[in-house]
Amino acid sequence: MPADPKRKALDGVRMTDRAAILLMSLGEMDAAEVLKNLGPKEVQRVGTAMSQLTNVTQEQVEGVVQLFLDEVSGRTSLGVGSDEYIRAMLTQALGADKASGLIDRILLGGNTTGLDTLKWMESRSVADIIRNEHPQIQAIVIAYLESDQSAEILAHFPEKVRLDIMMRVAALDTVQPAALRELNDILERQFASSAGTQQQALGGVKRAAAIMNYLESSIEAELMDGIKEIDEDLGQEIEDLMFVFENLSDVDDRGIQALLREINTDLLKVALRGSEPALMEKFFGNMSKRAAELLRDDIEAMGPVRVSEVEASQKEILAIARRMADAGDIVLGGAGGGDSMV
Repeated sequence: MPADPKRKALDGVRMTDRAAILLMSLGEMDAAEVLKNLGPKEVQRVGTAMSQLTNVTQEQVEGVVQLFLDEVSGRTSLGVGSDEYIRAMLTQALGADKASGLIDRILLGGNTTGLDTLKWMESRSVADIIRNEHPQIQAIVIAYLESDQSAEILAHFPEKVRLDIMMRVAALDTVQPAALRELNDILERQFASSAGTQQQALGGVKRAAAIMNYLESSIEAELMDGIKEIDEDLGQEIEDLMFVFENLSDVDDRGIQALLREINTDLLKVALRGSEPALMEKFFGNMSKRAAELLRDDIEAMGPVRVSEVEASQKEILAIARRMADAGDIVLGGAGGGDSMV
């Protein structure tokens, strides 16, 4: 059977861009209703993709809409909008951890807590809110938020404060309901909300490692030295769990191919500048011969690139890789790769 030209038009179009095309096709009001049910990071990714859409063809629009209709039509008989369908859809899209809070708010009508509201704020604003709070309160906030946002918030604190907070994050296990209620109480009144009645797992060594992955290299090295001075074993445990750009060489070929579909060539070109030959060959080997040759030539022809630009590109690719790993699309290898499968 010949390939559907509408589907063919979507070859090479990232999933995020497909979502953006679909939302742009829905119209403002319907798109807004969809976005209301996404978390801050998902809104940011899709919103950025929507703002960057250019030269979208009619075939691509029709292809995206057709894929969506095919997906929905296969489930309509089960009752689109049923609790089971919503739970399955969100869990598949966001992963169990990220979807759980969103499912509760949609299906149970829960309100966004003060802590959840912080996810929508600029990192400097969050840092200002918690700056004068007890270090344990600061650690709970840092452990609760997404790792990349937590890293941005930590960057607004002095070195000694960062070290104290990260030591506390690594030591956290569960947080009593009273502590969460107290934290919500200290936030501005418009963010206050009930915190529930169950203990919540927060922090730990893996959480500390995830946050460290998002810090700027200079801050990361400085913080790791400070942790090792206090507790050498803890510092080594955190370091073993960290996933850095060079660890992508341990991802299997299928995972690299999936990652390549989500990143653009210009970003990869800068990220690979100065990388280990093995990692470069890993990417080249999972591209077409022509694409690999062009990328290799582009890298060789590049002028000097700031180290900060290379690191920023690498961190952006790592963020995409972690998101894909959370969604179950790829398995990250490296030191912490053994924990990626359950």
